[in-house]
Amino acid sequence: MKDYQSDSIRNIAVVAHGGAGKTTLVEAMLFDSGAISRLGKVDDGTTTSDYLPEEIKRRVTTNGALVPVEWQGCKLNIIDTPGYGDFIGEVKSTMRVVDGALFVLCGVAGIEVQTEVIWEMAAETNLPRGIFINKLERENANFFRVVDQLQQALDKSIVVCQLPIGNQAGFKGIVDVLTRQAFTFDAKGQPQPVALPDEIAQEMENWRHQMVEAAVENDDEVMMKYLDGEEVSLTEIQQGLKQGIACGKIIPVWCGSALHNIGVNPLLDWLVNFYPAPAVPQTQSEGLKALVYKTLADPYVGKLSFARVYSGVFKLESAVHNLNKQKQEKISQLFLVRGKTQIPVSQVRAGDFVAIPKLQETSTGDTLGDKGITELLQGIEFPRPTLSVAIEPKSKGDEDKLGQALIRLLEEDPTLRLEKNQETKETILKVMGELQMEIILERLGKKFAVEVISKTPKIPYRETIRGGVKVEGKHKKQSGGHGQYGHVWLELHPLEGVDFEFGEKIFGGSVPKQYIPAVEKGIREAMQEGPLAGYPVMGVKVVLYDGSYHSVDSSELAFKVAAAQAFKKGALQAKPILLEPVMELEITVPEKFMGDIISNLNAKRGRILGMEPQGRRSVVKAQAPLAELLHYATDLKSITQGRAWFSLKFVRYEEVPSKLAADIIRLRG
Repeated sequence: MKDYQSDSIRNIAVVAHGGAGKTTLVEAMLFDSGAISRLGKVDDGTTTSDYLPEEIKRRVTTNGALVPVEWQGCKLNIIDTPGYGDFIGEVKSTMRVVDGALFVLCGVAGIEVQTEVIWEMAAETNLPRGIFINKLERENANFFRVVDQLQQALDKSIVVCQLPIGNQAGFKGIVDVLTRQAFTFDAKGQPQPVALPDEIAQEMENWRHQMVEAAVENDDEVMMKYLDGEEVSLTEIQQGLKQGIACGKIIPVWCGSALHNIGVNPLLDWLVNFYPAPAVPQTQSEGLKALVYKTLADPYVGKLSFARVYSGVFKLESAVHNLNKQKQEKISQLFLVRGKTQIPVSQVRAGDFVAIPKLQETSTGDTLGDKGITELLQGIEFPRPTLSVAIEPKSKGDEDKLGQALIRLLEEDPTLRLEKNQETKETILKVMGELQMEIILERLGKKFAVEVISKTPKIPYRETIRGGVKVEGKHKKQSGGHGQYGHVWLELHPLEGVDFEFGEKIFGGSVPKQYIPAVEKGIREAMQEGPLAGYPVMGVKVVLYDGSYHSVDSSELAFKVAAAQAFKKGALQAKPILLEPVMELEITVPEKFMGDIISNLNAKRGRILGMEPQGRRSVVKAQAPLAELLHYATDLKSITQGRAWFSLKFVRYEEVPSKLAADIIRLRG
């Protein structure tokens, strides 16, 4: 692959809802450009961009794969992104480092969930966008119905650049609205000029009129010329379209069939001629600065870091500075990649992408640069995972192996979180959804040879008391020589807002001062297992107010045992109850799902605290028991078709309703 200057590079994310055909479209781009000699198929597991074992097995994209396409003297760095919400982190990181997005829509299904989600993501940064309406050969495909959906739902600045010739099984070509040319396509995807069909001519002129109006709005001089009735030249229209696309005012719409390689060739022309080149500093004095947007654990070269170069030149056999970690990294190899193929290079220019193996300190989101550079590039804000799963190795001897494998996976995927629950002794893995969890478990087994058991995490219940009691505890044992003697009287009281408080009201030395710390220690140890179901006790004040001792047989151990016995007996008498953790939710949801969300929360013993509008969405604030929310990530996805997201945080413990408490106690018993 030749060395391209920055103005001959286009960095484009190909995005879609799962099943819209973006991976097939990328494969057709590679074929038309001559990079591959045979079209791979998703169903056969032979495409360039879906090369991971889990992608081939499930026929879905899980990894943002970089696939350079060389066309008309330009290099298009195409990144094929996942179309399922569980892997939105891959889309998020990709959108941070590209200069434009190509949305692929199915001509039958039209706008789907992930289209909307990613569209909003791109709109936040006003990323240049275009739309390719695919699968027009399918039964029930309708180009104009999808265009109507786009104009109503996404953006009023839709500009139709191509029209289909034929429909469904009769779809065979396209009309270029800009040049008024019609094409069919041969078996190799090459366009063949044909006469413009009469039935399309007037339709094309209507859309061309709209195109010209949108184009001239980007240049005041050309706008005045147009308003005065003068003819606008093809070059002026092209320039207006290019400016409008670059600033996000114009959303071009193209069409075709990736599977039959119809319309892919002219789409590449449009991307080269109308999408913006990367903005890079023009002065040579600007030093190296690059952002690591992705990390992979490569089976052959180890850790592989993918970076976008923003300024300067990345050179082989050099040292770069990690600005986030303030560490130096040695660059011993540099690769350009096309799917899983790695192409060694000696340097990579600003505006391009590079893969760097074996960086020791660097992780996703870090800025690499020349020493002396201090300003960090904007990092990547990844969504927080909300589905928790407890995992453990099938073989007890594999704990360390599992730990090392999880560290590698966490390096690769910043949307994962790993926690060790000290109370339940469980390792909790937090993920974006069930499909991601399935794939992680599969990778642990196949890639790292660790078989794993997964299950729903345990709820960290608590116990407390609602009544006050006075209780005696006596530990007396004689077994030859010195015996054991400890004797205490304790008062137990409910306590709000504090887990535990200990006090003493000893008069006359009935319990010597040196034994009082042992009494407190015995109580604290006894609180680790409550009287109802063995959960830790909280919210209790204990006062040592009397007791007795033996001058020879008393000891710290004896008083600790006596205090523990007294506490256990007293907790059982002081109206013990079971407590559960209550979480605060913040749910961001489209307005049309509000009723379903609130109804579902009510069914989960939830309490609605308030609702706030946020653009076309609303933010619902609520509280609900953790026990009801273990599968809320899946429930919410089902209710809203993946259009909503939420966050959770612990707020307090509350009493479990008596019927539910009885079931929990019975199961623990």
